[in-house]
Amino acid sequence: MNIHEYQAKELYRQYGVPTPQGFAAFTVDEAVEAARKLPGPLWVVKAQIHAGGRGKGKFKEFSAGEKGGVRLARSIDEVALFAKQMLGATLVTAQTGGEGRKVRRLYIENGSAIDRELYLSAIIDRGSSRVAFIASTEGGMDIEEVAHKTPEKILTISIDPAAGYFPFEGRKIAFALGLAGDQVKQCVKLIGDLYRMFVEKDMSLLEINPLVVTKSGDLLCLDGKMNFDSNALFRHPEILKMRDIDEEDPSEVEASKYDLSYVKLDGSIGCMVNGAGLAMATMDIIKLYGMEPANFLDVGGGATKDKVKAAFKIILSDPNVKGILINIFGGIMRCDVIAEGVVAAAREMAINAPLVVRLEGTNVELGKQILAQSGLTITPADNLSDAAAKITAAVKMKEAA
Repeated sequence: MNIHEYQAKELYRQYGVPTPQGFAAFTVDEAVEAARKLPGPLWVVKAQIHAGGRGKGKFKEFSAGEKGGVRLARSIDEVALFAKQMLGATLVTAQTGGEGRKVRRLYIENGSAIDRELYLSAIIDRGSSRVAFIASTEGGMDIEEVAHKTPEKILTISIDPAAGYFPFEGRKIAFALGLAGDQVKQCVKLIGDLYRMFVEKDMSLLEINPLVVTKSGDLLCLDGKMNFDSNALFRHPEILKMRDIDEEDPSEVEASKYDLSYVKLDGSIGCMVNGAGLAMATMDIIKLYGMEPANFLDVGGGATKDKVKAAFKIILSDPNVKGILINIFGGIMRCDVIAEGVVAAAREMAINAPLVVRLEGTNVELGKQILAQSGLTITPADNLSDAAAKITAAVKMKEAA
């Protein structure tokens, strides 16, 4: 689960992480009120969406030369003007795609006198099963571009979870960032506080771009991108309250109501599978046969008829879906339950796309019998390869017609 920048900075303050003063605003009047609470004379008006590249983004409603979603205001009147322009407008960035995101919230922050911009992030390193900090002197830039062109400017340090964080690790990062004197002490404390926050809040990603050195020599976190492990949110109701469903895909929001693992993709073949590994294998074999999956959807091992029915409806709600592949291995999950859910959903919704079903495992014969006697146009498959071949051929034939 992602949160907004202003929410991330609330967490910074709880953990003693240095960040400028600021307030969230949902209306123009609130933006003006927020600016008046800050000392100024420079204010930063920031659009709050779950996407990076806001400063370079463009609003659909304005001309190509219009400023992006992060603007410097030098008067209260400019704060009001920028807030009026941004709220309700659609911001398009490199990460939103062409459709963009509607701006419903702003963050009004006090301006900072910046001397240097740095990059700092923390992630879960799956290879070492540790929290890894990534630091670079090239703040304010796309870190992917830095990694590609000048990889020597990136330092990665992994923290041993058994031993925990040690100050020498913070000093390594400080020296890599070219810090000196009191800045090194600030960096050691900063990394320690960030690590504690990362672990205690079950984060999967923390990115600060930029981390700045001010003209007075202090470190400040000017940005905050945070992602939390959704499987651990039951431990953090205070984080769950920060969820903004307006920033999420409607299909993924609907799937979460039924505890379905669903991620929308860009392909044309909808997938419904039980088990993450089998789902990945299903998507891989669809690509092997020359087409792209429209989603990742894992119904889990204990899905009910209603859960399967909901999953089926979510797949069909995607206008890009040209064919559907259901691939179920009945271990804990029974094949007859899957079949009943598919039939129930198919009878409620008009299906104009080819449907291929591969069932194997517990109650497989009963499941096949339910599908065969349903009166629906369903193509059975004997194995995964057979299923992929049949659905891709059916979709290609339909597209050619």
